[in-house]
Formats: sequence, C-alpha cells, structure tokens
Amino acid sequence: MTTLDLSVIILTYNEEQHLVRSILSVRDIAANIYVIDCFSDDRTQEIAKSFGAQVYENRWINHSNQFNWALDILPISTQWILRLDADEVVSDELKQELKTRLQALSGDVSGIYIKRRMVFMDRWICHGDMYPVFMLRLFRTGLGRCEMRWMDEHIKISHGTTILFEHDIVDHNLNNLTWWTAKHNNYATREAVDLLNIRYNFVDYDEVTPDIWGSQAQRKRWLKIKYAHLPLFVRPLLYFVYRYFIKLGFMDGKEGLVYHFLQGFWYRFLVDAKMFEIRKKCGGDKDIIAAMLKNEYGIDISGI
Repeated sequence: MTTLDLSVIILTYNEEQHLVRSILSVRDIAANIYVIDCFSDDRTQEIAKSFGAQVYENRWINHSNQFNWALDILPISTQWILRLDADEVVSDELKQELKTRLQALSGDVSGIYIKRRMVFMDRWICHGDMYPVFMLRLFRTGLGRCEMRWMDEHIKISHGTTILFEHDIVDHNLNNLTWWTAKHNNYATREAVDLLNIRYNFVDYDEVTPDIWGSQAQRKRWLKIKYAHLPLFVRPLLYFVYRYFIKLGFMDGKEGLVYHFLQGFWYRFLVDAKMFEIRKKCGGDKDIIAAMLKNEYGIDISGI
C-alpha cells in the first residue's frame, strides 16, 4: 500500500448508497479521509467511521460554503487536498497516475485538473460535450479555495501553475430518476439565482475569471455569461440542439437521449421558467427579487 501526502474531503448528506465505494477508491492512497456531513439521518456517518474516515458535521448552506468551511476547520497536515463527491470514485488508472506523478511534481505546480467521466443509467455519457470535462479537484494545501457561488462553483488557486492529469474521476450516481429530477429541481433554483446575479449584480463573486481563450472552466464561465443574455426559453432549445446534434449526443444511445434531454433541455427550461416567475412576480425590481429569493427560497444572495 502506497499512502500519498494527500487528504481527501467528501461532502455528504444521506449517502449510504455511495459512500463505501467512494472511500474504498482512495483509502489505500490517502493519508486522511474527511467526511463533512450535513446531519444525515441514514447510516452515512456510521459507514464513514467504520471505513476509517474522520467525520465532521456542519449545517448546509451550499457546496461552496461547506467545502470552504472544511478547509478552515480541518486539521490538514498533508501537502495535497483532493475534493471528491460521495457519488464519485477515483478510477484505478487515476490512482496509479497519482502514485506515479504526484510526489515528483515541481514546487511551482499548485493545482491539478482531472477529467470527470459521467455515468448515467450505467452508461458512460461520452458525447454531447460531456467528456472530457476538466475540473480542478487536486491542489496544494493552503493554495486552493472554492468560489463562493450558489451554483457551478470551481476551485481557484491563489498562485502557482496548473497541469492536467490524464485519467478520470468517475461520477456514477446510483439513485433513480425521481431522485435525479428532484435534485435538479433544487439545482435549477440555484442556477436561476446565478443567472439573475449576472443581470442584476446582487453580489460580486470572487470567481474564476471568464476568458474565451483560457482554461476550460474560464471558457465555460465566459459562455455562461453570453448564455445569460440570450432570450428566455429559446436558449434551452439552442443548447440542446448543440449538445445532442452538433456535439453528437445522439451517439450515447437511449440513456444519452434521456440524459441530454433532461440535463440539456428540461433542466435549462426549468431554470428559465423559475427566472420568468421570479421576475414576473417582482416586476424586475432588483430589491424585491432579492427579498423574494430570501423569503420564498431561503437564499440570501448577499450573504453568500
């Protein structure tokens, strides 16, 4: 067993179905595994402890707040930190790459982008611009922090260079479509808040700099701003056509049809519908919108 100078942080809420798989994928390489739980009422904490993870509890606000709270409170002494979701696993190939390359990196490397492989209904969704998606998940302790956003948050490093690793983290959620659509209904509210913030500028995010010529995350942030200024209800259709036809999402089979339609059209349409409802109720008034988000959705946009 080769233990690396690495700590893993996993955020959880009722993840007993996934957590064993996630922990086992890193247990033989990580010096420490930290599970930050939001008061689960299933066996999440029991499982985490039984497989050697250290468990901490914190009230949930959003992913950004929870992860940064962990960075502030955990007694991390390792050189590197890996962020891993509970429904994700480190592939065997990536594990070997970590063993081979991590210790040998030069001191100016502060962050590592890792590819995410999306598996939906047990099928790898590898078209529709869904692979490869590079995410900065591994960074030197003290040099990384999560953007304070309600949705689509990324890790930023304060200084140093970043590199790409070749192999994947696998995102394979085992829950059914009822769970998936309920989760994305909640995501749609937070996504609507992010898009409303682009228009009304409730708060200036400390975010990845949008740049069409930058990293994949910077390009996507730039494109999101452009997307935000397209007409409501038209943009979800354009996005679906782009993903499913232009970027060959139809090659992902029936599972791909379900995924690209739901995630690329239905979800984006739901975001627009929520934005339309909010703006209609509030007459487009910035202060009234902010109050409605806080009172009806529990989202204090200024308090992130």
